[in-house]
Formats: sequence, C-alpha cells, structure tokens
Amino acid sequence: MSSSKAFITELLGQADIAINGSRPWDLQVHDESMFADVLARGNLGLGESYMAGAWNCVQLDELFYRLLKAKLHEQVRPSRLLWHHLKSRLFNLQSTSRAFEVGQRHYDIGNPLYQAMLDSRMVYTCGYWHHAHSLEQAQEHKLELVCQKLQLQPGMRILDIGCGWGSFMQYAAERYGVECVGITVSKEQAELGRQRCQGLPIEFRLQDYRELDESFDAIVSLGMFEHVGQRNYRTYMQVAKRCLAPNGLFLMHTIGRNRAQKGTDPWIAKYIFPNGELPCLAHIDGASRDLFCTEDIHNFGADYDPTLMAWYHNFAQHEEDIRADKGETFVRMWRYYLLSCAGAFRARDLQVWQWVFSHHGVSGGYQRPVLSSDAADAQAL
Repeated sequence: MSSSKAFITELLGQADIAINGSRPWDLQVHDESMFADVLARGNLGLGESYMAGAWNCVQLDELFYRLLKAKLHEQVRPSRLLWHHLKSRLFNLQSTSRAFEVGQRHYDIGNPLYQAMLDSRMVYTCGYWHHAHSLEQAQEHKLELVCQKLQLQPGMRILDIGCGWGSFMQYAAERYGVECVGITVSKEQAELGRQRCQGLPIEFRLQDYRELDESFDAIVSLGMFEHVGQRNYRTYMQVAKRCLAPNGLFLMHTIGRNRAQKGTDPWIAKYIFPNGELPCLAHIDGASRDLFCTEDIHNFGADYDPTLMAWYHNFAQHEEDIRADKGETFVRMWRYYLLSCAGAFRARDLQVWQWVFSHHGVSGGYQRPVLSSDAADAQAL
C-alpha cells in the first residue's frame, strides 16, 4: 500500500468511511493515483478525480456529511494550492471588470438545465422547509416569508439585487401588487425572466450592482452576496444604503461560513462559481456597521440540505437528456456539486442567513413574521 493510500485510509476511518467498502458512503476506487492527487490538491483533486471516473460513491451526500462532520479537511494541507489562496488575498476577484464572469460561466450554461432542476418558479436559493412537504411548497413559503419580512404593500417599488429568473419579483408583483426592478449579470436569466414575467410591472436589467443610484421602497437580495467578495462588502452595503428609501427595509439572504477565511473552495471556484466568496457573521456586521440598523438575523441553513437533495432528484430524473447535451463529465461534475453541498449543509459546515436592515431602527421594534403551515396558500387566495 502506498503511503498516500495508507494515510487517507486511516484518515477516512475516523469518519467511518472505508475504501472499497460495502456501505453506500464508502469510496469505490478505480484509479489509486487519486490518493496522491487528493493530498496534493485537496478537494480540487478529489473533485477532478471524481469527474474523471477515478472513484465512485453511491451516496455522495452522506460521504461529504461524514467527511465534514469529522472535520477531516482540517487534517489535509494541500501542497499545490498556494496560488489559489494567494489570489484572494492579493487581488479583487469580484471587481467591476469581472462582475459578469459568474453569469457567463454558471448561469448562462443553458436555461433548460435549470428548468429541469428547479421548482416551477425557478427559485435558485434555499427553500424554507418549516411546514413544507415538497420543493414547490418550500420555495413558495420562502418567497412569502421574504415578502412578509419586508412588509410589502401595494404600489411599493422594490429592488431585487441578483434577481435570477425573476422568481421573487413575479411572486411579489402577483401577490402583493408591487413594482419591481431586478438586476442580474446573466443574459440567459434576463431573457427568460422577461418572458416569464410578461404583463407584470417588472423590469429586468443586465447590470452590475455598483451602478445603482435611485430610490426604492424596499430592497431584496437572495443569494447574490456570495458573489460580492470581502473587498467589496462595504461598497455593496453603501449601494443598498443610498438606494433604500428612508423608512424602507432591506433583506439580504446569503450562504455563510462559521468562521472567517479568504477565498472559497478551489473546486467550487474552478467549476461552479468563479470568484465566489462566502461571508461569516462578522464580515456582514462589519460591512453594514454605521450604515444600517440590524433588525433581524434568521438562520435556516439546515434547510439547504433538503433543497439540494430535491434539486438533485430533479436533475437525476433528467440525467440522460443532460448527458446527451453536455456529456458524462458535466453530469459527474454537477452531481458532485449538488451532493457535496448537501453534505456540507447537513454537517452544518455552511449556513443560510436572512438579515433584515433598516436605516435607523424601526420605531417600536421589528417583529419577525411567523409563517403558518398554509400561509402561502392563504395569500394566493
């Protein structure tokens, strides 16, 4: 047995994971060169060797849950990733000139993939599973919860920073009678979003958030802050500050880390979300301090596990069509993305926060709404 294989075998044993074992979370290794690659390049080596078919696992989500719950990644110090970590310290990877890169490389890879994977509203952020029994219901409840947190009223003008295909704007316009302006860095999202929202008072703009300078009654941003980067957090908050009406509320929904660190996972950065960076609570507090009053912080990160598993189920249902269109390597890459992330949220290594901000504090205090089991359905009536 090679020293690399022996070390990884011993390491995996701490999480009750075996090489070529019989349980669904055990690794089935077909090319033992992967062991040295994993030690040299960490999750980048692990992910790329999976994409190449060097190993398999029946239940990837459970494998990653066990890896992260046991904190095995903290015992591996990849020797070839120094440049990846230095880049995030030396450069602004989320500069204006790079703003549209994630749109081109992730969101513009084809609307049919996302239509197959997501719910009917095409919500590409964590669902709210309290009282929900399906992806469709979880996403509708999340949208309703956001509307209630923002205290929307008919006639309001709402800004959606990172609007995706317009799922929130369409819901809010139909249910609450508001007007919406949404910005995105994805041409594909804007094009399909306009088609889906025809006839509603909704405007899609292909625009970087830093260009915004107009007033809105409320601001929402669901799953966009992950693309902002630490060097730009304060700028992002300043943009929201200048665009929010004096008595308005600003809701920001983001994935977050338990601890502060620069950069992001190297495999995710290379294949899924280029230039992404996850904040910790201190980052958001520091960026918003002296600009906003924090009214509410709501963590429902555990809900991303069932959301991702539902997306994977939908993806798997269309896997043959996706393979015919994009190839086997893409299918393995996307499977690795969805299931490794599900495991990370299951292990509570990652969180989801919704922050509600006001300019100077809501008079008498802000009360977080409590969404009943049928609140979204009742609102639809």
